[in-house]
Amino acid sequence: MQITDEIRSLFRSLRHRNFRLFWFGQLISLTGTWMQTTAQAWLVMELTHSPLKLGIVTALQFAPILLLSFFTGPLIDRFPKRRIIIACQAALMLQALALAVLVWTGAVQYWHVAVLATLLGIVNTADMPARQSFIIEMVGREDLMNAIGLNASIFNGSRAFGPAVAGLLIGAVGTAPCFLLNGISFIAVIAGLLLMTVDERPHPQQNPYHVVNDVLEGIRSIRSTPAVMVTILLVSVVSIFGVNFNVLVPVFARADLHQEAEGFGLLMSSFGIGALIGAITLTLLSRRGPRTEYLLGSGIGLSCFLLLLGLQHSLALTSLLLAAAGWCVVTFFGVANTTIQLNSEDRLRGRVMSVYTLSFAGLSPFGSLFAGSLSHWVRAPLTFVLSGLITGALFLIALSKHLKKRNDRR
Repeated sequence: MQITDEIRSLFRSLRHRNFRLFWFGQLISLTGTWMQTTAQAWLVMELTHSPLKLGIVTALQFAPILLLSFFTGPLIDRFPKRRIIIACQAALMLQALALAVLVWTGAVQYWHVAVLATLLGIVNTADMPARQSFIIEMVGREDLMNAIGLNASIFNGSRAFGPAVAGLLIGAVGTAPCFLLNGISFIAVIAGLLLMTVDERPHPQQNPYHVVNDVLEGIRSIRSTPAVMVTILLVSVVSIFGVNFNVLVPVFARADLHQEAEGFGLLMSSFGIGALIGAITLTLLSRRGPRTEYLLGSGIGLSCFLLLLGLQHSLALTSLLLAAAGWCVVTFFGVANTTIQLNSEDRLRGRVMSVYTLSFAGLSPFGSLFAGSLSHWVRAPLTFVLSGLITGALFLIALSKHLKKRNDRR
C-alpha cells in the first residue's frame, strides 16, 4: 500500500487532464527536439570544423531571447497562453522541416543554419515563458513542483534517448532525417493543446496595455521579492558559465576523446540519463517544496563535476561525469523554476517567467561565445576547468550569505 501511495504521489500532477495531454504531447515532441539539437551541432562541425562557429550558431539561437524577452512577457500575461503556444509550435515545426529540405537537397550552407537558428530563438522568446507559466494554470500551486519535475523527466528522458538515436542516424544516413523527424513530432504537442479544455480569458489587468509600463511593473515585482531576485541571479550564473555542454561536448568528443558521431551521441545521452534521474529526484522532493539547500547544493555540485571533466581524457569517465552534471543541472533549474513561480503574482507571472527565460536561455549567447572562443584558443578541457572555478566561486559566495542570514535569524 505504501509503495502504491509513493507511486501515486510521484505522478500526482497527471491527475489533471490538461496536463496529461500536454505531458504526452511533449513526450513525443521533445525527443525530436534533442535529435535536432544534436544534428545541428554535428552539421555545423561538418560544414566548418570550427568550435568558434559552433559557438556563434548557438549564440544566435539564444540572442533573440536576450533582446526580446522583456517585451514578450506583457503579451503572455494579456493573451491566452494556449493560443500563443500553438502558434509557436507550428512555427518551430516549419523551421525543422526547412532544415531537413536544405540538408537533403545538398544546398545547406553555414549561413542557412545560422539564420534558421536565429528564427528558432525568436519563436522561443514567446514559447518558453508561455509554456512555463501555463503549467501552473493546468495543475495549480500545490502540484506545480511535481509537474515541473515530471516535465523535466520527459525533457531529459528525451535528452538521453534523442541524441543516441541522432548519433546512429547521422552515422548511417546523415543529419537530414533528424530534422525531418523533429518537424513531424510537433504534431503530437499541437494536437494535445487543441484537445484541452481551458479558460481562454487572461488574468484581468489593472491598467491598460502599455508595454514599457508593463515591463517596468514586472521588474519592480522581481526586485521587491528577494527569493525571486536571488534565484534569477544564480540562474544567470549557471546559464553563462555552467551549462555550455552543447558547445563543449562535441569539441571535447572530437578533438580530445577522438570520437565520431556515435561517441558524441553517447556522451550527450549520458548527460540526458543523469538529467532524467535528476528529474525523478525532483518529483520525489516536490512534497517538501523548493528549498534553498537544494538550489545551492546542486549548483556547487555542478561546478565540481565541471572541474573533473577538464582533468581527465577517458570516454567512460566523461560519460559518468556528464551524467552527474546532468543530475545537478536539472535539480537546480527545477528548484529555481518552482521558487520563482510560487513567489510571483498570477497576473505578473508571464513577465516574471520572461525574465527567468532571459536568465535561463537569453544569456546563453554569452556562455556559448565564452565556451566557443575559449575552447578555440585553449581547448575544451581547460574551458571546463575555468567554468567550474567561476561557477563554484559564485555559488560559495551565495552559500556563505545564506548561512549568515540563517544564523542571524537564530
